[in-house]
Amino acid sequence: MDYQSTRSDRIRANAAEAILDGLAPDGGLYSMPDFAGIDLDWKAVLAMDTFGMATEILSALLPSFSKPEMADLVQKAYAGKFETDALTPTVPVGDDTILELFRGPTSAFKDVALSMLPQLMTAARQKCGVSDEILILTATSGDTGKAAMEGFCDVPGTRIIVFYPYGGVSAVQQAQMATQAGRNVCVCAVRGNFDDAQTGVKNIFASVSEKGLLSGRGVRLSSANSINIGRLAPQVVYYFRAYADLVQAGRIAIGDPVDFVVPTGNFGDILAGYFAKRLGLPVGRLVCASNANNILTDFLHTGRYDRNRPFYKTVSPSMDILVSSNLERLLFLLSGDAALVKDLMERLRADGAYEVPADLKAKLDAIFWAGCCDDAGTKAAIGQVFRTYGYLCDTHTAVAWSVAQQYKAAEPSHAPVVILSTASPYKFPAAVLEAIGETEAGDEFAVMDRVHAITGIPVPKNLANLKERPVRHRDVIDRSEMLNYVLEKATKKEW
Repeated sequence: MDYQSTRSDRIRANAAEAILDGLAPDGGLYSMPDFAGIDLDWKAVLAMDTFGMATEILSALLPSFSKPEMADLVQKAYAGKFETDALTPTVPVGDDTILELFRGPTSAFKDVALSMLPQLMTAARQKCGVSDEILILTATSGDTGKAAMEGFCDVPGTRIIVFYPYGGVSAVQQAQMATQAGRNVCVCAVRGNFDDAQTGVKNIFASVSEKGLLSGRGVRLSSANSINIGRLAPQVVYYFRAYADLVQAGRIAIGDPVDFVVPTGNFGDILAGYFAKRLGLPVGRLVCASNANNILTDFLHTGRYDRNRPFYKTVSPSMDILVSSNLERLLFLLSGDAALVKDLMERLRADGAYEVPADLKAKLDAIFWAGCCDDAGTKAAIGQVFRTYGYLCDTHTAVAWSVAQQYKAAEPSHAPVVILSTASPYKFPAAVLEAIGETEAGDEFAVMDRVHAITGIPVPKNLANLKERPVRHRDVIDRSEMLNYVLEKATKKEW
């Protein structure tokens, strides 16, 4: 199965090449044209442990790698790095189930994919006979940066530069990135918001490709954002894991639908659920949960995507996004029309808005439901869930919890609901402390200790001593300086 650009039927790559390139040369995202040629026995997958699931699913989605090769990569990616070999445990909370995606080395859902991507990229580099060093460029709204640097830290043949919005992440998230060790890692703040950083990275790819700016330097660019299919594909696995858990717990029988509620800004996490559905998993509704930056909610309600709107900094900063890159893949898969997608993306670039045709809107309506929740609602949800069930969730999970209740009220005949929990509450301790009715005191690290004292919930080991770690990265630049920053870093032998 070849991948192709979402914007052109003529630009194609095998899975290994797509992983190495990250972004198609025309600015599109690599996607399979459809799922018809994928051979996966989804019922058999449900009986496997998580490592077996990952091997089967990833070798089906990324056929450049054989099952024995993928099994080896999965073992290297995950063994001993998560709190449990299940990787992503499920927890019943009230009538719903919470899928905990934050039990990895950086306490965020990105660990599932970003533990795997370095293994895939290293293997792809060998398969494609590439001797150039791979320079990873990534924009982060908070969690991707640390997870990517942790995953690629000192991986031979790679270096990574992470850009994040200056003042646009939590103090804990910033400290996680700024203290990251490794000879091949670099993080830099960009004055602006996440969309500025993400657009800047995409523009760097375009400039380097069009002008040959790194030709002959022994360096090629790739990405660790979910625009890279090697980053997105591993996220499909935890939908199967959650479904299997519900079967084993007797909550459902094989074949019963399950609805998934996903807090999302860049649309990658929920798109992985759509992939799972297309692979045969009985996914019912995919519920898109947005914060005050509710561009995805509005789009799914109206069919019009319009980024010409106020941008809000919220207590759920990983969803503070107005340009959702992975939505492009969904539009391509639902329409099968690369020319249409190219036209829509051109309209977004030129006018900041586009509207999908009526037949495409009808397809969206059949699969997705959407709701949103502002900061007040987020904090109310954290407090309510903790007081009622003794379960402490982070701000992003709280958005999903709130939207899940909206969804169930609007759709009384809903299937069993799984809510994706994307981060540890200790990554956003100030908002969490306020939400459970306590007064904030001191910096976020003191607040973290206070949350622990009140709730008794352990602080993840990777966050417990964060304040004492030395700061290694202090760079802050304007968006206009990003290209020169990358070119300068690319030419240095040591960072």
